[in-house]
Amino acid sequence: MTRLNAEWLAAPRPSALCAALEAAGHKALFVGGCVRNALLDVPVTDLDLSTDAHPETVTNLAEGAGFRAIPTGIEHGTVTVVAGDVPIEVTTFRRDVSTDGRRASVAFSDDVAEDAARRDFTMNALYCDMRGALEDPLNGLPDLEARRLRFIGNPADRIAEDYLRILRFFRFTAWYADPAHGIDAEGLTACAAGADGLSHVSAERITSEILKLLAAANPAPAVASMDASGVLHRVLPGADAPTLARFIHFAPTPDAIARLAALGGSREGLRLSRAEERRVETLLTAAASLAPPAALGYRFGAEDGLAALYLRAAQIETIPPENAQSDVEFGASQTFPVTANDLMPELTGPALGARLKELEARWIASGFQLTRKELLAP
Repeated sequence: MTRLNAEWLAAPRPSALCAALEAAGHKALFVGGCVRNALLDVPVTDLDLSTDAHPETVTNLAEGAGFRAIPTGIEHGTVTVVAGDVPIEVTTFRRDVSTDGRRASVAFSDDVAEDAARRDFTMNALYCDMRGALEDPLNGLPDLEARRLRFIGNPADRIAEDYLRILRFFRFTAWYADPAHGIDAEGLTACAAGADGLSHVSAERITSEILKLLAAANPAPAVASMDASGVLHRVLPGADAPTLARFIHFAPTPDAIARLAALGGSREGLRLSRAEERRVETLLTAAASLAPPAALGYRFGAEDGLAALYLRAAQIETIPPENAQSDVEFGASQTFPVTANDLMPELTGPALGARLKELEARWIASGFQLTRKELLAP
C-alpha cells in the first residue's frame, strides 16, 4: 500500500480533528489537492477533509475538540473547521442528484467511491487518512505518477455537471500534466464540444481560473490547445496565443497579469480588480509606445518596464534589445533632478506643469545625463 509522508499529516491540529472524527466511528480522509501535491512533492496550500459524518456531527465533534466550526457550505455538506490559524474544509461524502452546469444538488453518502466519482479528474480523487495510508477508489494514482490529466469517466458528463471544468482542464494540464504526453485528446474534444456552456459560468469564476492558468510555469502549450479548441476565444475574444508564447519565452518567470496583457483580446467577460485592470492597460500602453528601455524603466519601474519591453517584442515578433534588462534597471534607478520649487514663483499652475514636463522630456532624451544646472540654464 502506498503511504504518504507529509509534514501537514503530522501537524497536531489536523491530526486532532481526524482523531476526533475517527474516535466517534467516522472516516476522516484528506482529499484532492493536498494529497495530489504531496505525492508530487510540490507545495500544499489548502487542506480538505472528507468524511462520512454529516455536517452537524462534524460541527459538534470539532467544537468538542476545541476547534471553531463555520458552516461555509452547509447545504453541500461543507464545514470549515478553524484549527489554530489553519482552516480545514471538511465535507461529507456526497453523490450528485442533479446538476445544471453551474452547481449540483447533492445527497450525502457513506461511500468514498461515490464521493470520488463526482470529482473532476482522476488525479484529484486520491484520499489518505491521518496515518498517510492512501485510498484510491478510481485508480487515479497511475495517472498522477505519469502526470497524465484525465477526466473521471465520461468527460462530457463531467463537463455538463460544471462547465467551469473546461477551464480547469486546461489549468490542471498546465500545472500538473507532463507535456511529453500531449493534452488528453478525449478531454480536449469534450471541452470543445461543451464550450458554449461557459456562458453559464460567472465572470468571477472564469477570471479566477484564467489567472491561475497563467500563473503556471509555462501555460503556453495549454493555451495553444484552448485556442485550437475554440475555448480561448469563448472567454477572451481576440486573444493571441502565439504572442503569449513569445512573451513567456522572453519572460519565463510567472506573472499572470503581464501574461494576460500578452494574450490581449477583449476582457469584457472577466472581472479583474481595478489594480489588475490598470496594470494590464499600463503594460499595453507602455508596449505600444516608442520609449527606449531606460525610459520604460523610468516611467514604469524595473518590473513593469521590462515586462512592457518584452511584451512589445512579442507583439511585433522581434528580439528584445541587447542589454534590455540593465537599461531598464538603469532607467528605474534615476530621479528627475528638477522640482517644482526650482521654477517657482516665476511659473505657477498649468505653465509650471508644462515646463516640468518639457524639462523632464529633455532629460530623458539625453539619456538622463543633463544635470539640474544644465536643465535650468537660460
